[in-house]
Amino acid sequence: MGEVISAVEFIRRWRAACPWAPVFVSCGTVAGRALADEKLAGLAEGVFYAPLDYRSAVRRVLRALRPSAVVVMETEIWPNLYREARRSGAALLIVNGRISDRTIARYRRLRWFFRPILERADAILAQSPRDVERYREIGAPAGRLSLGGNLKFDFEPSSEQPPAEVAAFLERVRPEHTWIAASTMPPFSEGDVDEDDVVIEAFQSLRKRYPRLLLILVPRRPARFDTAAAKLEAAGVPFVRRSALSGEGAVLLLDSVGELSSLFGLAGVVFMGGSLACRGGHNILEPAFFGRPIIAGPHMENFAAIAADFVAAGALARIGSPPELAPAVARLLDDARERAALGARARAAAEAQRGATERAVAVLSRLAAVKVPHAPPRPLLWPLTLLWRAGGAVRATVRQQRLHTPVVSVGGLTMGGTGKTPFVIWLAERLKERGAKPAILTRGYRRRISEPVTLLGAGESAPPERTGDEAQAYLRRAVGPVGIGADRARVGRLLEERFQPDVILLDDGFQHRRLARTLDIVLIDALDPFAGGAVPPLGRMREPLSALKRADVLVITRAARGRTFSGLEAELRRANPTAPLFYCRTRPEGWDGAFSGPAAAFCGLANPAAFWDTLAGLGIRPVRTRAFPDHHRYSRAELETLERDARSAGAQTLLTTEKDLANLPGPTTLPLHWLRIGLEVDHAEELLRLIPRG
Repeated sequence: MGEVISAVEFIRRWRAACPWAPVFVSCGTVAGRALADEKLAGLAEGVFYAPLDYRSAVRRVLRALRPSAVVVMETEIWPNLYREARRSGAALLIVNGRISDRTIARYRRLRWFFRPILERADAILAQSPRDVERYREIGAPAGRLSLGGNLKFDFEPSSEQPPAEVAAFLERVRPEHTWIAASTMPPFSEGDVDEDDVVIEAFQSLRKRYPRLLLILVPRRPARFDTAAAKLEAAGVPFVRRSALSGEGAVLLLDSVGELSSLFGLAGVVFMGGSLACRGGHNILEPAFFGRPIIAGPHMENFAAIAADFVAAGALARIGSPPELAPAVARLLDDARERAALGARARAAAEAQRGATERAVAVLSRLAAVKVPHAPPRPLLWPLTLLWRAGGAVRATVRQQRLHTPVVSVGGLTMGGTGKTPFVIWLAERLKERGAKPAILTRGYRRRISEPVTLLGAGESAPPERTGDEAQAYLRRAVGPVGIGADRARVGRLLEERFQPDVILLDDGFQHRRLARTLDIVLIDALDPFAGGAVPPLGRMREPLSALKRADVLVITRAARGRTFSGLEAELRRANPTAPLFYCRTRPEGWDGAFSGPAAAFCGLANPAAFWDTLAGLGIRPVRTRAFPDHHRYSRAELETLERDARSAGAQTLLTTEKDLANLPGPTTLPLHWLRIGLEVDHAEELLRLIPRG
């Protein structure tokens, strides 16, 4: 759970530096998951249990998340995770790297095994000079290994007040002194001490001298809560459990997860568990940042560097054995001046070593900028990709037909999700503002009425069954006449005859070889640039990356302002060194009407994360979200299910996209609102000067 606490400030600062980057956090324990759910609410997009270190499990997670970077906290060295992260194109960063006394001997013996694993890391930020040396001993590359410091030194004292029930209990008890025994542990082996027994015995001794002393006993593991309660009952010590606070007691058994931080500020003395039992100790930084005097036993091997620094600064009271615990607590309770001085020195020792988080964020920002994620390879499927490529080669041999009017294709290299429709609308609107007469040519994907040619004037209405969902957006915006049909050369000629446009915008036309075009604009989605890095069935690329050599203009869409794309730019330049490169991003223009209260959101997009991110940018956090396949046609039953689920979650409104509006079977019983999306293009005038006109 200490890793979760360390991760909170790291993620907070990362999100401040890179707000466009979603964060997902994995945990290895039930208690860690519960704490992460609480502490990372609003910071992380998702929290999940870490997959077992099997290639199939790791690959499945990486394919689902497509991360630009995988950050491993503390000591975990997972061979398959490290290998598959690198194969997926993600950066691999080890933060807060630490190798304990217990594991270093085994790592040294197996250096031949761990060396190639650690070579897969792009950077290793070790906690202390001793950890740097240990990583070097087991084969970490010197050029990627550095002293990063300890993230735990950047912990921010919680501003939370104690839970209301605990505050009410303290008001009833009104203790003269409060002693917190934090993260107590059971014996490590036969003959070792049980820290709950030691603390209870010490407390019984201290009560004779301090009858109004309150002990807050905090077992490290939830599985020990009942055991600790049984020990208190057997010792005849009056106690209450946090989970059932009523009445009074001399001991508060904190049988909850994630609340200890809010209580450290109440402590007169803190004993840090795991240090009398042979458990290697626990992190003392959290109570130190609250300025609390801390007692620790002889076993601080897991935090040896921190403990050594604190001892050197006179900021930690060390004891050597269980019988010394009660006298150490008594000395501090008797001497208010020493309590304050020891707490002040502890806070100063912790404050002096801040900065690890900023260093880690800087390294992560640099690595994430140069990495382009793609799906881990699946060699057994390679033969099928050859068939797909062969089909593309055959399509490339068709005879092209030309129109009299210049044709500007707006297409993509991947299947769906690049923002072609908003870009075509933006381009048509800008051209109209400059006196041009644009027309739009589209295939009418998944329209239900099959007629060879559909021609509609600007702003003319037609049912979605006749046009498809994308054409509805063009008609709603009245940006120009729209021609719909599979034979786009024929539809284009009819557009010329009826409307006399001076430029035709070919929607989703990069792979449509039959119609010649004057300019090919190819859009690349910054959130998922190469859709798995391969053609089907390995990925969702319609053509290999080498096809970009045909592009006349490259546009990176969903490019968050302030983000750098050096890795993506390098990939694009290898495929096409000459095409001008532009950046754009979606910009919400407003809802179709006003609404308030909790909302549920749904969409049928190739990249639903783009809609969720847009809602988050507007300060909207839906109580329920659901994604459907791209161009999904909703049934009445699905719509009723959506509404039922939304109501059960407390939603008063449904939110969706303009594209999805065309695919609904009819009105909803809950109020429904759709978001109008615009586009913001960097160096727009330079791009518009490249557009030919007849």
